Amino acid sequence: MSTPRPAAELFSLQGRTAIVTGASSGIGARFAAVLAQAGATVFAAARRIDRLKELADSDARIHPVACDVSREADRTRLAETALTTTGRIDVLVNNAATSGETRAEDESPDAFADVLGVNLIAPFHLARLTAEAPAPADGSAAGRSIINVSSILGLVSAAPLGGASYSASKAGLIGLTRELAGQWGSDDVRVNALAPGWFRTEMTADLFGDERSSRWVERNTLLRRGGHGHELDGALLFLASDASSYCTGQVLTVDGGWTAR
Repeated sequence: MSTPRPAAELFSLQGRTAIVTGASSGIGARFAAVLAQAGATVFAAARRIDRLKELADSDARIHPVACDVSREADRTRLAETALTTTGRIDVLVNNAATSGETRAEDESPDAFADVLGVNLIAPFHLARLTAEAPAPADGSAAGRSIINVSSILGLVSAAPLGGASYSASKAGLIGLTRELAGQWGSDDVRVNALAPGWFRTEMTADLFGDERSSRWVERNTLLRRGGHGHELDGALLFLASDASSYCTGQVLTVDGGWTAR
């Protein structure tokens, strides 16, 4: 039975180890920084090691790891690096993602499969590596937490923007989240999904850079604006920490009301 924690400690990750993929920029970089600020030792993974080193310079608790999540060997090495260094993996944030063609008719089957490889197969493998790692000896009320970063486009159509492979991968990630939560709950491994709406990142630079599409986001969001990166901090810490110790198999949507229309 879990022991209640003081409210001030609910979101603390002191002594925990976290892995964040796609951490070289945007939401992923912020996720790594936020988890480190909460006390975790963070292994920040991405292909752009130069950016990861800049991130690590901002906080000694962040460790850069060059990793192409489309490569099985890189994913295995990432998990082994965390385990060898700290002896544990408490939190996995599957954030790395790529986008495909906008129009379905322009996307080849091979290109579609490449997007699924990064956005769905890689998170599955990293989740397995996390679940199969030795359970931390000290334990916690929350057990281990796997956070799959999906998207509102896994819940609703991306039209008129399009993106068949991206939307399919994000919807698949939600299904994977529920299934793994069911299979691993008895092992004290929680699996949840975070579904952000329209946030300003490298991937959405063109969207917000265009006046017409920016107005489209504002018009169709109940809060009448896009999201700011820090507005995902609370949701991330909730899912990563003891604050969500009785939460698994869920999709936490942070979208300014986009999907509530």
